[in-house]
Amino acid sequence: MDKIGILFPLLAGSCGFLPVQAKQPNIVLILVDDLGFSDLGCFGGEIKTPVLDGLAGQGIRFTEMYNSARSCPSRACLLTGLYPHQVGVGQMEGGRENWPQGYNGFRDDNNVTIAEALRLNGYYTAMSGKWHLGKQNPTDRGFEDYYGLLGGFDSFWDQKKYTKLPDKSSVKVYPEDEFYATNAITDYAIEFAQKADKQQKPLFLYLAYNAPHFPLQAPKERTDKYMEMYMKGWDTIRDERYKRVMEMGLMQNNPGNSPRGIVPLSIGEDKIHPIPAWNSLTTDQQKDLARRMAIYAAMVDIMDENIGRFLDALKQTGQLDNTLILFMSDNGACAEWHEFGFDYKTGSEYNTHVGAELDQMGLKGTYHHYGTGWANACCTPLSLYKHFAHEGGISTPGIAWWGNKIKKKGSIDFQPCHFTDLMTTCLDVSGTKYPAEFKGHTVLPMEGVTLVPMFNGKKIKSRPVFAEHEGNRMVRSGDWKLVASYFNGQKWELYNINNDRTEQHNLIQQYPEKARELENLYDAWAKRCHVESFPELMNTYRPNGPKYEIYNEK
Repeated sequence: MDKIGILFPLLAGSCGFLPVQAKQPNIVLILVDDLGFSDLGCFGGEIKTPVLDGLAGQGIRFTEMYNSARSCPSRACLLTGLYPHQVGVGQMEGGRENWPQGYNGFRDDNNVTIAEALRLNGYYTAMSGKWHLGKQNPTDRGFEDYYGLLGGFDSFWDQKKYTKLPDKSSVKVYPEDEFYATNAITDYAIEFAQKADKQQKPLFLYLAYNAPHFPLQAPKERTDKYMEMYMKGWDTIRDERYKRVMEMGLMQNNPGNSPRGIVPLSIGEDKIHPIPAWNSLTTDQQKDLARRMAIYAAMVDIMDENIGRFLDALKQTGQLDNTLILFMSDNGACAEWHEFGFDYKTGSEYNTHVGAELDQMGLKGTYHHYGTGWANACCTPLSLYKHFAHEGGISTPGIAWWGNKIKKKGSIDFQPCHFTDLMTTCLDVSGTKYPAEFKGHTVLPMEGVTLVPMFNGKKIKSRPVFAEHEGNRMVRSGDWKLVASYFNGQKWELYNINNDRTEQHNLIQQYPEKARELENLYDAWAKRCHVESFPELMNTYRPNGPKYEIYNEK
């Protein structure tokens, strides 16, 4: 039987759960990598994701949950309940020791992770998947067991790239032709859940899939499944997704679809230019690009299947009934670095594959990405992509599932929330006290609010939320959002997100006082959280690197 066949009895049975026992719930945070807002079926996508669709149908979809625009900042934010600059991850990964404190690497002297806090409260804590937070290992930050990718990206086919901690001798050895990272990450997640059950401890699992981040790699037969679909091209896919998003009621007040996007300044590009129309490409280009997107879809498909396999394992051990599952993506779809994607390594070099070469794409020894055109489709109907603070870059497709603890199953919640809220929520549902001190250092107060009222269809505590990465910045307060992008001279734009989620109508000229109010909020936050001017930061601390200037296309 296909593995996904377990889904429907699993979820159907969950509708008739006995009341959840008054014991600490298991908590599973599922974070995926570079997933676009509308990739999942339950968010309007054409990719087959029946497991996540089922969770959404019996849970809540968060349509306005914000991340921090890129991998490392979002992960630091999620794990600590603080903004990334507060814990030294304003830029990427480990940071640089001589940089300002908002950028000099993941700190362990002013914060506590969810795993560290829950472990103090009797939880078995484990992580399976992508870490990407520099020199500290997950087992240094509260996780008892870990398996996965310590860095940012690598082959899905090569098990030597993946690490087991703390006991490397217990690593599973897969036959060379059977290893695939998403499957292995799930194998260990199941093992860790079983370990919690044997120890009779509540489980905290951080399940951080590296899919569908590049390199795009998947079995040929799964990729073939989507090839015809994506020969339609990114313009047709965007139109079809937009219609489904609107039919599902995922946007308030029926905003228009964002126009076909742009290729921003990036590696190999010295001028902003529009993404070309699909029908302007050659047939060879279309086949190559369709194959890239088909591999990406296959990776999401496989990931969804594996989440179903993990949930089935929880059900078999009796753990599922008392498990809170929170699903999200670390940032929007990845537009790096131009419309044709890249090959061989991260950068601007690419090849248009033809003939028999197409069948080899995504297999062992290959390295591909799909480029800006498909990222634009994956973020439908929102504007821009990963790196940016516009909605396409920072909006996660969020899902919460908790059996009968979710009172209004299948609901959609439009309240703005943020990755800083995840730690607050985990501590709230587990009855865990946030420590004022940890391992001899004072801990900064959490920035987030609990999302538990959402589970009952109620309002969460309102407060502004913020983001900044590489000079792309925003503040959201109530219905209003002030946002700027680096490639557009960091000029502020003002949007009423309640009426204009796709950010098509800049109201800064009509409401200058509102813009000043939000700018003051942003400036105070930036000062408090050690946010630096991006060009000044790079030019001061990387004087031998490329010269960064405020770009403003005439």
